[in-house]
Amino acid sequence: MNTFTRRLQVPGAAGALEVLRDDPDGPTQGVAFLAHPHPLFGGTMDNKVVQTMARAFVQGGWSSVRFNFRGVGGSAGVHDEGRGEADDMRLLVAHFAPEGPIALGGFSFGAFVASQVLASVWDTREVRKIVLVGTAASRFSVSAIPLEAHDRTLVVHGEEDDTVPLQSVLDWARPQALPVSVVPGGGHFFHGQLPLLKSLVARHLRS
Repeated sequence: MNTFTRRLQVPGAAGALEVLRDDPDGPTQGVAFLAHPHPLFGGTMDNKVVQTMARAFVQGGWSSVRFNFRGVGGSAGVHDEGRGEADDMRLLVAHFAPEGPIALGGFSFGAFVASQVLASVWDTREVRKIVLVGTAASRFSVSAIPLEAHDRTLVVHGEEDDTVPLQSVLDWARPQALPVSVVPGGGHFFHGQLPLLKSLVARHLRS
């Protein structure tokens, strides 16, 4: 992502995990863990939406940890339909941020995985920010966001997403009274609208 991006290998339950870490200039507010879209449909940590989220976090003073799920790129193992992927993300949280504030984010399938991790660590960790983009609510059982986390959560979805219909995200959010930020005319990958997505994430981090 920039000249300070570090490519790392971290031991995981299914073998080594490939990681990219970026750190801000100066003090960090914590470590943000960002999960990529579906591995079986070309999703990797180099996805443009995930990169955009990472840039927003780093510019907002956060360290950013992107990683390839098991079986993707240089990460060992095979796809596990979200179960092992959530384990991967939890392992990286413990490795890079055993204590202190963290943020969780994800795009599409990655948002589903991030929701599982949030549900499992909320009672024991200081999760300051949550960013879910293109949340795959039509394809997976996305975990509910704890009520106390609503003010820390940004959910962004494209109005014209033809991969994950906006209606499915609204149906997931409605019982929680969880707001959803809709990008007019936006598709699943936010083509031509990544600067706007970055601005929305940056604004959320400043709030």
